[in-house]
Amino acid sequence: MKRATRYKLQAAGSKSQHIPFLAPSSRSQSITQSPKPFLLLILVIGIISNLHAQQAPWKYEPTAENLKTRQWFESARFGMFIHWGVYSQLGDGEWVMNQQRIPVKTYEKLPAFFNPTQFNAREWVMMAKDAGMKYITITSKHHDGFAMYDSKVSDYNIIDSTPYSKDVLKMLAEECQAQGIKLFFYHSQLDWHHPDYFPRGTTGNDYTGRPESGNWYKYLDYMDAQLTELLTNYGPVAGIWFDGMWDKKDADWRLEKTYKLIHQLQPAALVGSNHHRAPYEGEDFQMFEKDLPGHNTTGFSPEQKVGDLPKETCETINNSWGFNLQDGKNKTKKELIQYLVKSAGYGANFLLNVGPMPNGKVQPEHVFLLKQMGEWLKANGETIYDTQGGPLSAREWGVMTQKGNKYYVHILNWQDETLTLPKLNKKVISARMFEDKSAIRFIENEFGVTIKVPKSKMNEVDTIVELEVK
Repeated sequence: MKRATRYKLQAAGSKSQHIPFLAPSSRSQSITQSPKPFLLLILVIGIISNLHAQQAPWKYEPTAENLKTRQWFESARFGMFIHWGVYSQLGDGEWVMNQQRIPVKTYEKLPAFFNPTQFNAREWVMMAKDAGMKYITITSKHHDGFAMYDSKVSDYNIIDSTPYSKDVLKMLAEECQAQGIKLFFYHSQLDWHHPDYFPRGTTGNDYTGRPESGNWYKYLDYMDAQLTELLTNYGPVAGIWFDGMWDKKDADWRLEKTYKLIHQLQPAALVGSNHHRAPYEGEDFQMFEKDLPGHNTTGFSPEQKVGDLPKETCETINNSWGFNLQDGKNKTKKELIQYLVKSAGYGANFLLNVGPMPNGKVQPEHVFLLKQMGEWLKANGETIYDTQGGPLSAREWGVMTQKGNKYYVHILNWQDETLTLPKLNKKVISARMFEDKSAIRFIENEFGVTIKVPKSKMNEVDTIVELEVK
């Protein structure tokens, strides 16, 4: 795929762009008359300069505010993902329109039944805080094209199309500001509803009933208009979380224009995209869907290389993103905490998803799991928040994180009482159990550092050894 920052000489609905040239004099010249050498040189230089200006790649320079947000982002380490929309009523996940092949006209009946009277923004934000989460990322528009906020560029939104007729994103944004939680907006670039999303991609094709025509650049203008609403009407936005570019990976997504728009409207906001590739120019963090950085267990990311930007991995609390009535395969407290720890060991944030029910409540069993994670973080958050990935890459037994002159050894899968680490880049001066600060034996030599942990002090979820170094 060509980089999406490429320039197009003509977009739909725009006038053709021509390379300017020297205007002729008022007096006509014969075609047989040759221009003077210096005039010819000026003409050639002008053409070359103009071509260079049009074809030069875009170079993104993040603002000081943006770099500050990146620094905060890397220290946050834990966030809440929320997939919620009119699809929740069908209890079959957020892809239900595509999976059940529901035509647009049929799907458009759903908003009339969406009335989440038990939604409480304060409860949601408190739930995230109690879980030890530092930010929330919520779907402003998913692939079904329905806007979960008061959009003025389309009446296919929660204000104009539902009996609830309240802006849940506005309420959530205000509550996040009141409680000190940062807010990201997930926004789908893919749209199964909009007629101008054409030519269509790999999903939402032959069942929707949409016309077999459309204006692609008009759709991108529509998307930019909705992003402008989100970035101007909801206070400070920590970032935009894009998804869906993979549906038409070779299309001209006009990323340069969209990313510049975001950075101009909110210079501190971060831009990330779930395109399963290395970061594009203009992006501020790199995300990995249901995988740790550098892994491809899902098969989503055969081309994705780990870059230098801040990183984030997202995962579901059960097996579904949107509310699924029959999905009872909840992950255990141990699985969730160990995924959080592994993410930190890879130098990445963990964005954990919940899919609220159509009434606006989060399933009680999910609230309970989140609370358990919060309790663990109250005791062990020092080893996760504001840390970097450890001096060693992940091992079978676990991972390491680091902060200042402390290395934290997170032993997740280990039965022996001794563990030998390869030689570290700094000298170890003490070793102790993080939980009770009791000293443990260690030996450092040319082969590395061997630590001895009594079985009585091993923890089923995460045995943490704190190494002080200099």
